[in-house]
Amino acid sequence: MILPCLDEAAALPGVLAALPAGYRALVVDNGSRDGTPEVAAAHGADVVHEARRGYGAAVHTGLEATTADLVCVIDADGSLDPRDLPRLVAPVRAGIADLAVGRRLPEGRGAWPWHARAGNAVLACLLRRRGLPVRDIGPVRAARREALLALGVTDRGFGYPLELLLRAGAAGWRVHEVPVSYLPRAGGRSKVSGSVRGTVRAVRDMTVVLHAGTLR
Repeated sequence: MILPCLDEAAALPGVLAALPAGYRALVVDNGSRDGTPEVAAAHGADVVHEARRGYGAAVHTGLEATTADLVCVIDADGSLDPRDLPRLVAPVRAGIADLAVGRRLPEGRGAWPWHARAGNAVLACLLRRRGLPVRDIGPVRAARREALLALGVTDRGFGYPLELLLRAGAAGWRVHEVPVSYLPRAGGRSKVSGSVRGTVRAVRDMTVVLHAGTLR
């Protein structure tokens, strides 16, 4: 399980404690200043570092560093429950899906602010027009490591999840969406969806990817 992290020391203990049996955590520290790497190591996670800031940079470094055949990627802020991962992994392990992605179902007040949900809905609608059966561009997914690397995703920012879906669709991958719980994040406001500014930045990055000529 790959957890891209930037200042998630407060949330990590709970996330790692909820890890299902048989799952190993690889924390990719993206320049934290709150002791995230030390907290991760103290709770049994492997830790690697990625100096280039960006969600996609951290995820890619995690894919290169892990030796697992089947990998999951999940946010480390406590908004997603690692106990949902076996249901996400199941269709990939069974060979009926090449990529499983989580469709977030918010639980609790403030779990998914209106601006983040609106931006997500617009982008997901555009993906469905391209034939991808998804209603969420969520931060949790499962697939085979070698296949993910072979897709050649180049975005190293917030556009990474969208480019991954676009490339998976272009490659004819079987994409399955699996409902997952979405909770109010632990340890404060999300750096992306917690503010209108963060949401606008993420949507901007994803829109650039969506209109890239190489992915049409």
